[in-house]
Amino acid sequence: MKTHVLRTLGVTAVVGAALLSAACTKNADPQAATEVAVSAEDQSLAEDENATVADLVEAGSPTDASVTGSPAAESADLARIAGACFTRTYEAATRTLTLDFGPTNCVGSNGVARRGKIVAVFSGPYRQAGATVTITLVNYHRNDNLHTGTRTITNLGSGSWKLEVQNASVTTAAGTHSWVAQRQYTRTAGFGTRTILDDEYTVTGQASGTNRKNVSYTATIEQPLLKKIQAGCARTFVAGTVRIKTAKEKELLLNYDPTGTQACDNFASITINGATRTIRVGRGL
Repeated sequence: MKTHVLRTLGVTAVVGAALLSAACTKNADPQAATEVAVSAEDQSLAEDENATVADLVEAGSPTDASVTGSPAAESADLARIAGACFTRTYEAATRTLTLDFGPTNCVGSNGVARRGKIVAVFSGPYRQAGATVTITLVNYHRNDNLHTGTRTITNLGSGSWKLEVQNASVTTAAGTHSWVAQRQYTRTAGFGTRTILDDEYTVTGQASGTNRKNVSYTATIEQPLLKKIQAGCARTFVAGTVRIKTAKEKELLLNYDPTGTQACDNFASITINGATRTIRVGRGL
């Protein structure tokens, strides 16, 4: 039987320059359009790191939760995502996994630099229905941006998972973005094999927060996002839409399938006040 592997695949990072370029096509109120674009960019970066943190915990979770020092369930995946410059420890008495990237930047194979700790506490065997894991970040930085907050993942069984994010923030040189989120991930393909490369997921849920320009927003998945775990699709979705609205009632619609073909590429579209532009997605900050 195939092990159920969690891949919490959030909205991957939207290219800020493309977003802002499209936003500036609005003639009546370019500043308000820019604010909603910043909210989209901030939320995308946050979701991308949500996905990566959850993948790190999934890959590093103990093979046997009752044994101190139990090896990682997916050691090859852990090394692929995190690189080599980190320390993994697991304490059975407290069911605590720690991934320590140290006090200086550790650059992974994808070029992302990390430092600080990811600490995960398991309620029991990670892959059983009803099991939970609570993840906290300790002085944790991605590309010199400080990430905080608590993430709770609940196994719903049958390949489905729930993610709740509380008191989260990202502090950058341009300001601090804070948010909360709720997501559900449902596996729709790939149950019968051990490889993850034939897995597919749908993602639903919503988020809200305050962007780095101190403008509040909501982000709601309107059409479920479709994720395929295969070469070329690993950093973005192939279908689905997300509507982002600011407190000033300005809106942006992000569409991951502008051609209607579910192509495995990194093209999406954004629509602001009736003006639509094609952008590239999938490059994190």
